[in-house]
Amino acid sequence: HDALNASGTHPIFFSLCEWGVGDPATWARPIGNAWRTTGDISPTWKSITSNLDRNDQWHEFAGPGGWNDPDIMEVGNGNLTMAENRAHFTLWCLVKAPLLLGNDLRTMSKEVLEIISNLEVIALNQDPLGVQGYRRSTQNVAKETKMLRNGGDSDDDFAEQTVEVWAGALYGGDVAVVLLNRSSQTQTITANFVDIGIPNPKSASVKVRDLWARQDLGVHKQSVSATVGTHDVAVFRLTPMNVLAE
Repeated sequence: HDALNASGTHPIFFSLCEWGVGDPATWARPIGNAWRTTGDISPTWKSITSNLDRNDQWHEFAGPGGWNDPDIMEVGNGNLTMAENRAHFTLWCLVKAPLLLGNDLRTMSKEVLEIISNLEVIALNQDPLGVQGYRRSTQNVAKETKMLRNGGDSDDDFAEQTVEVWAGALYGGDVAVVLLNRSSQTQTITANFVDIGIPNPKSASVKVRDLWARQDLGVHKQSVSATVGTHDVAVFRLTPMNVLAE
């Protein structure tokens, strides 16, 4: 690490990998710029969400100069749906993961290119505050999706019938929010301001921008909601009105 830093005028990003076995988030910052927190990823929804979960426990150790790495992105690979590709990319941006593309750039579709080139979502990853977003709430919707353990589904399948709210602070007082639908049916998901770090959440007026629709959604109070398809996300950038006034 020191030798790389002393090797010249060009910065070198030093990434460590021991697959998270020895909890590198707790000790790797003095010697590296990123450290793998998980086993190897594969282009399946189960693998992506598993790595996301394992990475989340170390969120407080990430920051400028040292990042948790849940492995390379699989956007555009395997049989992932476009919703899964979008969710994967969005969440890796929110958690400040190194944005390493694992797909073949020569043959990717227009839809995949649109996902990986969304500058407003990428801006969450590159935000100078450098705070890793993390899961704020989880709701099991197995009953709503009528998914029963005695119907032949595994415990893992049952556990995946959840909707989640993820959020992270941004430079200047903004907050990024991702509504994640891990269930097998479309769900309405709500992020309450009290849960995601909005100052004075019961009375605050907050400007909301949808980063995939690239649309301003006006001013909200107390919460923001969206209808989210299976294995998909909605992502918003929230700006408290007091920040705008300043």
